[in-house]
Amino acid sequence: MNMNMQWAKRLKRANTLRNQILFIYLLVMAIVLTIVAFLMLDRIGELVKNNAEKQIQQTAVEANGRLETLYRQIDTLSNQLVTNRTIQQMMQDTSEGKTLGPEKKKALLGVIQNFLAYSDGIYSFELYSQNGTKIFPYDDNVLSSRIDGKWILKADEEKGRLVWTGLDAKDADYSYAVRRVNLMDHWFKPAGYLLVRIANPYFQIKDSGGDQKEYMLLLDRDSTPITSNYPGNTRNLIERSGNSVSIGRSEYMIVKEHSEITGWTLVILKPMSFLMEGLSVVRTSVLFSGVIGYVIFFVFSIFLSAVITRPIKRLTHIMKNAKMDELKFNPELSSTIEIAELNKTYNQMVENTNHLIQEVYEKELLRSQTELKALQAQIDPHFLYNTLNALYWSLDEKEEEELAEVVIAMSELFRYTINPAHHDEWVTVREELEHVERYLSIMKMRLGERLDWKIEQPYELANMRIPKLMIQPLVENAVFHGIEKQRKNGVIVVGAERAEHSETVIISVKDNGPGMDAQALAAIRQAIENGTYTPSKRLGIALQNVNKRLRLYFGKQERGALRIDSEKGRGTTVSFEIPLKEKSDDGGKNDIDR
Repeated sequence: MNMNMQWAKRLKRANTLRNQILFIYLLVMAIVLTIVAFLMLDRIGELVKNNAEKQIQQTAVEANGRLETLYRQIDTLSNQLVTNRTIQQMMQDTSEGKTLGPEKKKALLGVIQNFLAYSDGIYSFELYSQNGTKIFPYDDNVLSSRIDGKWILKADEEKGRLVWTGLDAKDADYSYAVRRVNLMDHWFKPAGYLLVRIANPYFQIKDSGGDQKEYMLLLDRDSTPITSNYPGNTRNLIERSGNSVSIGRSEYMIVKEHSEITGWTLVILKPMSFLMEGLSVVRTSVLFSGVIGYVIFFVFSIFLSAVITRPIKRLTHIMKNAKMDELKFNPELSSTIEIAELNKTYNQMVENTNHLIQEVYEKELLRSQTELKALQAQIDPHFLYNTLNALYWSLDEKEEEELAEVVIAMSELFRYTINPAHHDEWVTVREELEHVERYLSIMKMRLGERLDWKIEQPYELANMRIPKLMIQPLVENAVFHGIEKQRKNGVIVVGAERAEHSETVIISVKDNGPGMDAQALAAIRQAIENGTYTPSKRLGIALQNVNKRLRLYFGKQERGALRIDSEKGRGTTVSFEIPLKEKSDDGGKNDIDR
């Protein structure tokens, strides 16, 4: 029991204003530093990963471009071979049943060897007749023993274009491509086939090295590897969705690039540990910076708390010794030691005096403040208008007509908003729409050709009175959330029209901005209805304020409610409905027939 009482006394003695300030500051700083560090690390990690993915994707695009160039070289070289005059003549002789003599065979060998010298990737050329018998080299093999019959049919369909057939079934280090030979002097009559045998290392892509293995695969249209250093199943990589894959205990980023020209797919697997190796340094730096920041804040918190509490202690000491008369009695409060002591000393003065401070000093001070505010209320608008007028004439002298017009529009805008002549809070529709047009003219200077507007105002509604600044917030909302967020030209239509079946007027503000989907629209309607929008959600502040004013002036009936309609990609319309005749603050009524 005694131990508990001692702890209670210690806690009571520690319940000082200085300790409370110090504790709150340190707690807030710890929370802020933790949140900032977490968000920073998360953002940096995501940024590093995205940048790495972009770089690897760019590498894949460049590598794929090089592969397409190699493929085009083979395509071009083989096309030149089949269109060679000697090859054309020999293929014609063969198609006519003529036998190639030694001289022609020698000439054929020289032509093919000459073409082979132009490419490191082509291992050999083989010529076959239309029925598949071999013409060169001179042996008994037939075309169907080299490649599957479907590729022969594919070559016929392509009518002379190169067709990639895939790996050599007898030797995986080589691949075949075939093209049909057409006789150019005989209306491109089919005369046989050219089979190109290609060494797969010709398409080998070197990796960038590093401590961890980086995998690169080149797959044909059947997902069969042309070159690869990946030991696993390549088909699973092609079919896998997402941008990462686990290999053993390591996580890899996977990037795939498909070529429309060759039909091949280049796959690059980069270890995540390599991509994120710099993040550990950033993490250490952030942690170290947080510790240093916390220490600095701790020292300054002690100093700040001492600065805050020192005047209170000094005042407490002075009030203990004060013996003034007629001070107002203040009930005792349960607070910190300093405040409790200050309150106790102050209550000792209440028994001596109160009249001078309460009735004379405070009244004089209040009257002085009131007079000062009244003078300021007269001086501030006058100073603002004079300043804007001086700016207008200065711009006019410099022939800056466009800027001068904007200054005049700003002057009229401020005059409309704060001019004492409009303290009655009710204006005509014409005045409100003129104010809207001045605002749009100012915004036009910033948005340029991206902003246009149209104001539709029937003549009979021009003198109808409505609450001031009821339309302009809706137009401002349309500019910032409809027009400013798109690159195309934006149009705002402000209209006032009589309702067909009721004695009311519908005022609407339409824009052709991006609009909202149904879910977002429902959320905004609900929030405005319940009054739950916060200042961080700018889209609802103006709408909520206008809605509250409508209900204040016209009650909660349907005609006094703000209506919002929007469609994704089609724009947004905000409207409200008010009675044709409604009493204003000065007791007058609307008269639309004036």
